[in-house]
This record gives sequence, structure tokens and C-alpha cells, in this order.
Amino acid sequence: MAAAFSSDGEAALRRELCTAVAAAPRSDLDGFYEMGRAAAFVRDGGFRKVALQFPDELLADAVQVAGGLEAATGAEMFVLGDTTYGSCCVDEVAAEHVGAEAVLHYGPACLSPCRKLPVLHIFGQQPLDVGRCAEAFRELYPEQQSRVVVLSDVVYAHAMGELEQQLRPEYPNVIFSRLVWGDPPGPAVPGEERKFGRQFLVEAAGGLQDYAMFYVGAEGLALTSFMLTWNRCPFSSFNPSTGCGRRETLNVNRALMRRLYLVERARDASVVGILVGTLGVAGYLSVLQHLRELLAWAGKRSYTLAVGKPNPAKLANFLEVDIFVLVACAQNSLLDSSDFYRPVVTPYELELACNPAREWTGNYLTDFRDLLPGACAHAELPPAVPAEEAVPDVSLISGKMRAAHLCDPPSSQLPPSTALACRDQTRALAEISPAASFLESRSWRGLEQQLGQTPVSKAVQGRRGIAIAYEDEGCEQR
Repeated sequence: MAAAFSSDGEAALRRELCTAVAAAPRSDLDGFYEMGRAAAFVRDGGFRKVALQFPDELLADAVQVAGGLEAATGAEMFVLGDTTYGSCCVDEVAAEHVGAEAVLHYGPACLSPCRKLPVLHIFGQQPLDVGRCAEAFRELYPEQQSRVVVLSDVVYAHAMGELEQQLRPEYPNVIFSRLVWGDPPGPAVPGEERKFGRQFLVEAAGGLQDYAMFYVGAEGLALTSFMLTWNRCPFSSFNPSTGCGRRETLNVNRALMRRLYLVERARDASVVGILVGTLGVAGYLSVLQHLRELLAWAGKRSYTLAVGKPNPAKLANFLEVDIFVLVACAQNSLLDSSDFYRPVVTPYELELACNPAREWTGNYLTDFRDLLPGACAHAELPPAVPAEEAVPDVSLISGKMRAAHLCDPPSSQLPPSTALACRDQTRALAEISPAASFLESRSWRGLEQQLGQTPVSKAVQGRRGIAIAYEDEGCEQR
């Protein structure tokens, strides 16, 4: 565990960087990056400044793509070399820094809706052996009346039409999902599923639980999110890189048990850190306010932290925090916090811990927008319970009694105490945590530019060599 927070730097010196780009050959840039469609998007929108967002594995082609688009459109292109959070999310904040009027997002995407700038997603058409994929499907589902929903990674979406043409005549009950992003144009149709940027219509009387799921893509966060959300459906997958299909043997119940354990840890927590993991997904400000109100109702202290991409070293600076809740897109919410000093939960898990009206139904929610007022899974906070009617609550981890949310305390005078304080909002008694008070008093300010205040000096030649023995150290000693 200690190695996660500090090291001697040897790992950085020995780290190998992969220079091979998992993209199309240089001769097929136009097809892989759909240059014609991107240029038409820029011209039709009349955009003069456009931000190009690439993941790390595609940055090697950024210069050629930007140059080609500038020549084709006459617009000014800016390459976003690093993203504030996950590369699957559209980084509208970095795009606004250069005054961009639109964003071209390349590579895998979570398809979370954005609010500020027009976005065109270009996933990159990774090759797929459709014949081998269809053969693997037949091996996994020999019964032709099988009810199956076909999902895919976004980089293979271009080949789903051809796969559907091969399977549809043999499998009349197969359903192919479609990629969508943004808000739905109208009310939901009965039986329609729309999650993770995928949309499909379920026609069976028993609903989605009568279907199996077939995923085209490699193992990763997207597949894990699908399996947790649709945990009542058996999953199988086809990996285009290996050409092999398999039934997913990941014990989803075991994964859910781990997540439910974190829910119990959240119930025991008294200080919660709200991690801002996105600035581009629509509704993130609303869910931040929602979480603050939820924690205040539950009698917990909350602190909002914007630390960029979370890692163990960053979060270890906040030892006073008992647990963190990460507000991010649906794919990046399920953060494996086993290496972290404190657990990291999702907004849905925090609601399970703090909102008595939220009951576990077996359906797992990774999209925080489902929790907001007016959404499909919103649960109102119940009215506060008087002290004499509060039900005792015992921690399943420590075995200790947990403090219950109190309201309308007795009018009798309480003896003076340094460990209790009266909250103005709900007139409830709250225990003062010295650690939380210390965190509240902490402050940190980054580098100040002080433009115009620093005198300008001529550059001079510095020392040469390595720190253990600079080249001029011997002369100075002599």
C-alpha cells in the first residue's frame, strides 16, 4: 500500500512507452478518421475555431489530421494534447480555453451528453472480421429462437450493419442496439432501453430479463458497466483482437457484493469528499448540489474537491475524509479503489447509504443523471424523524451504533459540551469532528502568474550535468 503513495522514482525511469499507434495505416487516414464527414460538419456549422480531442494512443496522427482539416475547411484547428479527466468525455473546458466553437472528439467515447459546444464523435473504424464474429455468435447461441441484444464498442459500430445482415435471417429475435447521444427527442417508447449511448427496443412480454447480451469488443470499463447495470441478463462477448468468443464468467454477484460493502462504509462515514470527475457531462452541477443536500440531510459533512484525474497519491492528502464519492461519466464512475487509502463510491451507492427512500432493487445505476429530480430513478428524501421515533442503526462492519438523523430536539437545556453543536438548518445535534474541522480550515493556492509584477531578466546559462555531480562543481571547489 505504501508504494501507491510514494516511491523512489525507479518505476518512472524504467517505464516503457509504447510508440505503436493502434490506428489505421498512414495511407488510410481519410477513411479511419472520416475526414470528409468531419470537414462537412465544420463547413456546415460555419465554425472558424475547432478543437480536436484525441486519446493518447491516437495523438501521433493529430498533426496530419489537423493539417488536412485546415486545408479542407479553412478553419483554425487546435489539438487538445491532454484531457482534464477521462479521454472518453468531451473536454469542453479545455476547448473553451482556446475559444473553440465546436469539438471533434476522436476515439472511444462514453457518449455522455454535452451542453456548451456542438460535438461530432469520430470513433475510428477499427477492423472487424464480421464472418468470424457471426460464427462465434452461432457457437454461443445455437438455438435460433434465442432472444439476444447485440451491443458493441463504439469503434466497431461501423460493422454492425453487416453483422446484422448475416444474423437476422437466422435469428429473428436478435436485437441490434444503435448509438445515440444527446437528449432523446421525445417521450420514451414502452420497452425502449436507452443507456450508455445505446438504444434498442425490447419486444418480449417479460422485458429485458428474457434476453441475453452479446458484446462485440475487448474487456474493459464499458463491458463492466453493462454487466453491472443489466446484471439479470447473461453476457457473452467477442474480442475482435483475438477472434474468440466466450461466455462472460465474471461473477457479477461478487462484484455487487463488493459495491454493497462500500455502501456500508459510506453509512459509517462522517466526512465525505465529493470528487468532481467531469466538467463536461450535462447535469454535473445539479448532481453536486443534490449530493450536498443528501449529505446534509444525513448529518454528514461534505467537501467538494476538484483534483483532476484522481489517483491514490492525490487523495491521500485528505486523511480527514472517511470516504469519497466520484461524480463522473457512466464509464468512469466505477473506480477500483482497492489501492486508495479511502474507498471511492458512486453517487448511486451514496444514495443507497444515506437516503432511506432508496431501496436496493437489483438494478445498478451508473449514470448520475438518473438520480436527479424528474429522472426515471429519482427518490425524494423522506421527512426527518423526531428523536424519540428514530430507529437505532448498527454498523455491519464495526458493530457500533450509528448516529441517527435527529430533528426537533427537546426544549430542555442541554449541558454545555465541546463535542456537540446545534445546526441552524434543521436544529439537529451534530457531533463535531476535529479532523473535519481541520480540513475545513485548510487552504491551498496554486501558482500565481503575477503578470506585470515580475521583472524581466535576461536568460543565463544554467548548470550542466546531473545533480550528483555538475560539470562545474569541481572548478568551484578548486
